[in-house]
This record gives sequence, C-alpha cells and structure tokens, in this order.
Amino acid sequence: MITDPFFWIGTAVCAASLVVCLVAAATKRYPGDAAILSVAAVELFLLVFGIGAIVRQAGGEAVRGEPWEFWGYELTALVLPIAAFWWAILDKSRWSNVVLAAVPITLFVMLFRIEQIWNGAY
Repeated sequence: MITDPFFWIGTAVCAASLVVCLVAAATKRYPGDAAILSVAAVELFLLVFGIGAIVRQAGGEAVRGEPWEFWGYELTALVLPIAAFWWAILDKSRWSNVVLAAVPITLFVMLFRIEQIWNGAY
C-alpha cells in the first residue's frame, strides 16, 4: 500500500483534471481555459513533486529502485502537460480536450510507477 502523501495529492490533482477535461470534451468544441488550467495544475504538482524528491534525496532518503529510472519518469512526466498544452493551443477542436484528458490518466499511471521505483517495489 502506498502511504506517501505526494502520491495521494497527485492522484487527487489528476482526478480533478481528468473530470474537468472530460466535461470540456463533452460540452465544448474547443479547449477552454478550465481544461488548460487543470493540466497546468498537474504540471505544477509535478514541479513540486520533483523539488520534494530532490529535498528528500538531499536529506538522505535514497531511491530504492534505479535513480535513472525515477528521474526519467519524472522528466518525461514534466514534458507531457507541456506537449498537450501546445496541442490544445494549435488545434482548436474538441479532440484537443481529449488529448488534455489523456494527460492526467497517463500521469497517474506514471506517478504510480514513480512511487514503486521510489519504494523499491517492482
């Protein structure tokens, strides 16, 4: 069982973003501010998560799995919301909302895997 508060906060942020993006996909023909801002909130969480991981490692808490894998997931996760943002800006269609909705789902799975790597559970 995962007891890390970062994981549960990230799960809540991803779930809220998913709901906002799915509602936007169902009701709008273009990506609205709410959907874009919800994905920006996920990106903000990932930045805070990364800073928290740096602080935890600097304080002596080591990643039990492979550190390169942990940071690879973290850096990849940071890129996905930015890519979806640009997609939404360039493609003003309902599909942009679906792309935005794919981000929190994907990042939840990545966050789960990041937690597994941190705790050494494979």
